Amino acid sequence: MTGSDGLTSGRFRGSQPVIGLMGAPGSGKSEVARALTGEGCAVIDADVLAREALEHPEVVAVLRSWLGEGVVDGEGRVDRGAVGAVVFGDEASRRRLEGLIHPRVHAERARLRSGYVGDPGVVAIVEDCPLLLETGLDGECDVLVFVDAPRSVREERVYRTRGWSAAELALREGAQIGLDIKRERADYVIVNDADPEHCRVQSRRVLSQILSSCSSE
Repeated sequence: MTGSDGLTSGRFRGSQPVIGLMGAPGSGKSEVARALTGEGCAVIDADVLAREALEHPEVVAVLRSWLGEGVVDGEGRVDRGAVGAVVFGDEASRRRLEGLIHPRVHAERARLRSGYVGDPGVVAIVEDCPLLLETGLDGECDVLVFVDAPRSVREERVYRTRGWSAAELALREGAQIGLDIKRERADYVIVNDADPEHCRVQSRRVLSQILSSCSSE
């Protein structure tokens, strides 16, 4: 049975809903995550955890052996841009990197989530993960939210914030499940193509609907 909000009755597994946050590079997921944080949600950011994993000495050593000294800067830290230039053009290398990084990210995710469960100050737990569907993390979420924006907007954002060309954006999107599939799988869609306040209003509205659905079960 599906309720008027589009959610299936009985789907929430606890008093704190777990929200899976999806979106293409440049869609503005971080803006939505900040808005949800401001409303009392605990956000687990997979990108942040992945960056932290790349700083681990064992990971640095493995990447040096796989990809050469060119992926490490003068301070002995992994150059994420150099790594990306290699792995996003070679599926085998990308999967090898994911096999190295993902277990560390998953372990830290689990540790963080266990600390949030039951915390009265946390109204919901948000899994902000670019590869939510690809890694099967959606199966641990009660509801999925997709952050959308026109391609032209996303291209401008990633060029301004990350220095990516349109071709680089297309390459990275091509390594993920199609955006049409992610949008179709989502319970809610937030269109982030205007000013930050408009995004915050939508985010608060969606969270309110999710919490209302959760409390009614």
